[in-house]
Amino acid sequence: MLSAKLAQGSVPRLERPGPLRERVYEALLELITTRALQPGQHLVESELAGHLGVSRQPVREALQRLNTEGWVDLRPAQGAFVHEPTEEEADQLLSVRTLLEADAARLAAANSGTAGIAALEELCALGERAVADDDVDLAVATNAAFHAKVMELAGNLVLAELAAQVDRRVRWYYTPVARQRGKQSWIEHRELIAAIAARDEGRATEVMKAHTEHTRTTYHQRERT
Repeated sequence: MLSAKLAQGSVPRLERPGPLRERVYEALLELITTRALQPGQHLVESELAGHLGVSRQPVREALQRLNTEGWVDLRPAQGAFVHEPTEEEADQLLSVRTLLEADAARLAAANSGTAGIAALEELCALGERAVADDDVDLAVATNAAFHAKVMELAGNLVLAELAAQVDRRVRWYYTPVARQRGKQSWIEHRELIAAIAARDEGRATEVMKAHTEHTRTTYHQRERT
């Protein structure tokens, strides 16, 4: 049952003002992205509606949209299920991520000032603390924020828009390997900060490329529970 999967109080009830269908969509997408709703899990409209404090109609609309976007599978006579990504899907997305983020690292090294580098240092310290505390949710969120900051420092709006399109899927794939990547991921982040601070575009590209490839390899070698 869904109730057994989601911790008490982990799903906030939605406020009525505003575009409700969009808020339901965002809430469900966040639950899928963070794997509170696991790949392959059956999604029952009535249970989701109860958890979110809404009627079944906006839930049904959200599930249809999520199906169109590849987050949910709608199966005839069976219902809705969280999509189970194939190894090929993961490989394709994480390979694209490597290309986007390697170029972002190069541009960040060319453009970043002291304030940007300080922001990366702060995020890195937060991520290191999350790992030390075994706080996987915070580690995943901080990892996403760190990479988003590098993208911001790159100063290329088109690149940032492309990266934003894959950001949530990257988080989806990163979550199950966050604990395995652990401290090493943040060591690599420190190396990237050093390259950006030194304005070494080649080194920044190399470090980011290796970093994202390590995540891709770890995903394929992950422990399946």
